[in-house]
Amino acid sequence: MPASDPAVIVKNVTKRYAGFTAVDELSFEVRRGEIFGLLGPNGAGKTTTIRMILDIIRPSAGEITVLGAPMGESTKARIGYLPEERGLYDDMTLIDTLVFLAQLKGLDRRTAAARAEALLREVELWEERSRKIKALSRGMNQKAQFVAATLHKPELIIIDEPFSGLDPVNTRLIKSLLYRLRDQGAAIVMSTHQMNQVEEMCQRILLIDHGRDVLHGEVAEVRRRYSEHAVEVNLNREIDSVPGVERLQAQDGGYRLLLEPGVEPADVLKSLVDLPGLRVDRFEQVQMSLDEIFVRVVGRAEAQELA
Repeated sequence: MPASDPAVIVKNVTKRYAGFTAVDELSFEVRRGEIFGLLGPNGAGKTTTIRMILDIIRPSAGEITVLGAPMGESTKARIGYLPEERGLYDDMTLIDTLVFLAQLKGLDRRTAAARAEALLREVELWEERSRKIKALSRGMNQKAQFVAATLHKPELIIIDEPFSGLDPVNTRLIKSLLYRLRDQGAAIVMSTHQMNQVEEMCQRILLIDHGRDVLHGEVAEVRRRYSEHAVEVNLNREIDSVPGVERLQAQDGGYRLLLEPGVEPADVLKSLVDLPGLRVDRFEQVQMSLDEIFVRVVGRAEAQELA
């Protein structure tokens, strides 16, 4: 498969269960050498989508291409998966578990052992190699799961809540390993609720809700798209509300105002200036965070569902 070709192509995919549509006409691509954010509230269809990509379940309609072809046994050995529900073998030692899982992915024992040692040293778990999985702390277990998912140098890596249970130091460590894998050409699909990590790490995102695409694109472009919906102001006194403002957040020395859909910043400025006794010392249009955009888009989609 040429390096320029997408690692994953999901085309018009739907998954139906009895009386319920979990994924509805979903289409997207994941490129090699990128970290792609697959986002959505609980129950949005993210896990179903991941399981269809991995061929754990089959779509009711549509097509999925992984690493240049429909999923097959040979393709599975080129994929690494870190599920949200962790599942290493509790009664096996850490080193034996990693070597065993790497052999299942096609590595010979000698290569698997060498790679396991190298990665365990990088994530500071080499001294724990002879401990059973059940004796590891939550953070150690998380790092061990990450090593298991990447030991065979997969071309496609799917990670679900990769930083769960990690302190800031180990979060930074795992992020550096993910950046290295990306720079080596791996395609990485990251599903997480930590929008700050998405904002920092992902090149593109797909936000799904009720199984449908509600927001899709480059992170920087998505933030620019919503830049007109937020302003920061410094005022000479406190305020409780402003016409045309959906949410008002107090912050040091002023307020952050999230505008209602269709309201222009100039309209809000006029409303502020018209308030008796109010002086506007600063009025600046700012970009919304991904967290704010997530809440706005999902909330709007839910409101449309109820309408």
